[in-house]
Amino acid sequence: MAAMSMSFVREFVRDPAAVGALAPSSRALARTIVDAVDLESRHAVLELGPGTGAFTAEILRRLRPAQRYLGIERNPAFHAALCGRFGAERVALGDAADLDRMLRAHGIAHVDGVVCSLPWASLPAAVQDRVFAALGRVLTHGGLFATFAYLQGTLLPGGRVLRQRLSHEFASVRRSEIVWANLPPAFVYICRK
Repeated sequence: MAAMSMSFVREFVRDPAAVGALAPSSRALARTIVDAVDLESRHAVLELGPGTGAFTAEILRRLRPAQRYLGIERNPAFHAALCGRFGAERVALGDAADLDRMLRAHGIAHVDGVVCSLPWASLPAAVQDRVFAALGRVLTHGGLFATFAYLQGTLLPGGRVLRQRLSHEFASVRRSEIVWANLPPAFVYICRK
């Protein structure tokens, strides 16, 4: 775990806007976000920005053999570590804005669950637009999308923009309880298409 944390810090220092946090997400946040997508009833699950695999480990621990999973990571160092830890067939190297193409390349047409760790506050609006457009094409009706936000981020302009975007993009949006055992404290947005 210490090696993963150091890798995370190294990548944050190298490109803070792309990594978005100084420390990996906690197991408590991983359990909260995976619970939010009701994993047991999903057929195909997509993870955007798995980073060092904090959420990936929880997802794969709970997946049944018939369920499909694909993680999309754009950071080459994180991608290589994820492939070594979980298998190269489960993680694609690329940009979340191209998620529909990457899903097709892995034989997945649609997903009904998405776990997302993208650093929304640091993503340009045009990139956010492309990611949400692609999500709109691949997430099935009634599918669940879960992303998290840091508690202090709700006060920032980016936090307000994300909240408005989620309300616009999804039929329903609710928030989890605050996960105090994460550094910094966070909560999960649970969105249904």
